[in-house]
Amino acid sequence: MADRSLRGSGLGAKSFEDESGIEFAPRQEIGFDCPQGHHFTRIFAEEAELPTSWTCPKCGHESVRSDGVPMEEREVKPVRTHWDMLRERRSIAELEDLLAERLDLLRSRH
Repeated sequence: MADRSLRGSGLGAKSFEDESGIEFAPRQEIGFDCPQGHHFTRIFAEEAELPTSWTCPKCGHESVRSDGVPMEEREVKPVRTHWDMLRERRSIAELEDLLAERLDLLRSRH
């Protein structure tokens, strides 16, 4: 069995193709500044829609672009409570009827 073992590079670990003759897509490098003072860059395709913020790889804070593009405001959804979701499905009259039924059921058990 030992004479059959593969030697050399690991399977799928490396590509031995060279990059000669390959034309890469146009790219652009965008810098980001973290509120903790970290600076990092990311490379994007030239035609890509560029983000206005990116998570800092060192500390995890949201970082803004270095070129001064303002961060876009995200739409914040209001928190939906259990009552809000219940009111989407039932009217107050229906809820009062259900409450009366449940109270009658509980009272009849005693």
